[in-house]
This record gives sequence, C-alpha cells and structure tokens, in this order.
Amino acid sequence: MTVSPPAPALPADAGEDVVDLYLKHIGSGRAVMGRVMGGMAEVRSEGPWIHADDGRRFLNFGGYGVFLMGHRHPAVVEAVHRQIDTHPLASRVFLEPVAARAARALAAHTPPGLDYVHFVNSGAEATEAALKLARAHGRTSVVTTRKGFHGKTLGALSVTANDTYRTPFLPLLPDVTQVAYDDPDDLEQALAARRDTACVVVEPVQGEGGVRIPRPGYLTRVAELCRTYGALLIVDEIQTGMGRLGTWWGVDADGVRPDIMLVGKGLSGGVVPIAAMVATAEAYGPFSRDPYLHTSTFGASPIACAAALATVETMEREHTVARAGALGARVLAGVRQVCAPYQDGLVREVRGRGLLIGIEFAEEQAVGELLLEMIARGVLVNHSLNSTRVLRLTPPAEVDDAELDFFLTTFADALGSTAARMAG
Repeated sequence: MTVSPPAPALPADAGEDVVDLYLKHIGSGRAVMGRVMGGMAEVRSEGPWIHADDGRRFLNFGGYGVFLMGHRHPAVVEAVHRQIDTHPLASRVFLEPVAARAARALAAHTPPGLDYVHFVNSGAEATEAALKLARAHGRTSVVTTRKGFHGKTLGALSVTANDTYRTPFLPLLPDVTQVAYDDPDDLEQALAARRDTACVVVEPVQGEGGVRIPRPGYLTRVAELCRTYGALLIVDEIQTGMGRLGTWWGVDADGVRPDIMLVGKGLSGGVVPIAAMVATAEAYGPFSRDPYLHTSTFGASPIACAAALATVETMEREHTVARAGALGARVLAGVRQVCAPYQDGLVREVRGRGLLIGIEFAEEQAVGELLLEMIARGVLVNHSLNSTRVLRLTPPAEVDDAELDFFLTTFADALGSTAARMAG
C-alpha cells in the first residue's frame, strides 16, 4: 500500500503547554496520565506510525482496535476529502445516497440475513440502539457476561461488567443479569427464568475482558439457547469485527447468525468515527416502520458513511481480512517466543486470534511497567479495562517485516527490563 505524504505538524503556540491545557480545560486525571507518558502530544500519523510533537515516532500496536488499516489510508482519506468538498453533513430531510451505499457494502459481508443497517457515531451508541430495539420487541430483561465491555453511556454501561465504572452511576437499567462467559449452563439458567422477555449481549472474544477466547461451539450454543427461550441475540463485534480476528466477524468461526450485531472501530477506516447496529428484517422491524423512533443528528452523516464505504471497498480490494489472519499468526508466534523464558513466572498466558492478542501477567504492576517501557522505546500498546493484568495488542494489518521485527525486538527488551526490575 502506498501511503500519502504526511501533512506537516502544526507548530504549537509559543510557550503553550498541552498538559496545562488539559489540566485547566479537560481534566486533572487525563493531564496526570499525559505527564506520566512523557507529556508528549500526537500531531500526525501515517500507516502504522504516530508522530509526537517532540519529533519522535511510535509504532502503533494499540489504538483499541480502530486502526486495522493503519492511519490515514489514502483511499479512505481521498473519499473523505471528496465528500467534504461536496456534501459533508446532511439536512436529514432528503434521502442520503452515501449512507445507502455504505449500508449495502457493509451488508454484503455480514452474516446472511443481517441486511438492515442503522449507522451511529460510536460503539456505545450502537449498544444503546440495540438495547432500545430489543425493548421494542418486549425484551426488557438483559443478560450480559462477566468482564464483558459494551460502552460507558448509561444503557451500555448497564451491560458493561465493571463496577469501577458502574458504581458511581447507580442505579442503571433494571433487570440486567451477569452470567459467566463461556458457560452455556449459567446462561441457560438465566434465560429459563426470563422466557420470551430477554436479550443476550455477548462478544465473540472478550477484548477489554483480556482477550478471552471461548471454546469452539460456545456461540453456537448461545444461539441455540436464545432460540429455545425466546431471547434476542445481540453479538457485539465492535472490536472483533471488520477483519480484526482474521475473519470478517468473530461469529464466522461458529457460523452463527445473531438477530442484531454491533459494528464499530474498524468501520471508520481509522479516519472518521462511525459505528453501526446491523439486524435481520424481523429484528429491525420497529425501526424500519418508524424512522423517527431512534435518531441522531450526526448519525449516518455523509462524511462518516463515505469513510465506511471506502473502508469496506478497500478491504475487499486489498484482501485486508486474509492479511490480518496471516500477520496475526506471525505476531502471536513471535510474542509467545519472546515470552517463553518468563512463562509460569511473570507471564501467565499469551492468547489471541488474528490481530487481537493478549499477554496475561502474574501481577497487575507488570502491565503498567511494560507499557511505559514500550513507549520509551517507541511502541504503543494498550492495557485492558476489564482485565488489569492483560496487556493487549491490536496492530494494523499492514505492518511489514521490518516493523514486525522492530516490535518483537522492542518487546523483548522491554519485557527483560520489566522482569529484572520487578525481580529486584
């Protein structure tokens, strides 16, 4: 892939301190975090690289799953520029052709029957839309999984299983039950008590939960239980979908067709935020019949839909999903090799599917230490919000051999330094 020349970094105003601006206008917590990270500000990007205002560049193996196609992919950027030059936002009075074409392109790759697309601005909004659609069908009980993560808006937070984020905002939605992930028996018990009144929200692989991969057939059994007990099945593919796992969707491994599927992160092409709720004709009925039942001023904006359409078309043309699967196998093998000397000690387990990889440590402290060591050496990685002992990797599919070697060498050096410091 040819990357367009990067735009020059915009110089900061003389004497301007970004950390101080955060402290005064965005929040003290974020300002402190920024200072711990070195006080740098990111000012431009291309491919798998982010550039900071001090002239350093960082290989981005983080980004919370957004940048499967890297930063500023030329085809997506060109489509967005073209839309800006013609019609970036819509009146919401007439039909919007870019949204219609983007919906058609996305539906061409969803599981059979998931043909109706409701575009929103973020993954959390997709969760909210799904919960409302479920309620329109009388499914007022919600079953979610422990360590599941589905967003932090009020409804999405109700099905996100982390008390750190939930407790300050109680009470949340009523009648929400948490069951163990990868435990069909626990799910069946919950559904049996809520026959014909429940919806189930589940991830094919728990991302923020620490890259927890269920046993083969788990989603198949979840779908069977939903049919048996009259529950709507909502599968959250916000992080796992759009090729991240080396398949278009996480449900592909089990051949499952949910009633509703949530899409986000990678749909943006790493350029303009956009997400979607996709549903079968039967499930989507209430929203289809009344287009004003659930709306958003900026949802399905032409500029965002132009990015989504270009993303899907580019992924088709460049075989991004297959590349993610092949590269993911190499990254996983390399990480396991680096971690081998620390297995059963500092490192508990390395697991992954495609380009979603987690390294679980024996101690939570190791994640923070290693993250800082990696940053100091020029690589960005992520922690996991619902599993604080797991370091998470979500690299782009376009990483070349030299960049992969750089990552593995950097990871080996950073892990060695972290292990030595924690042992001392």
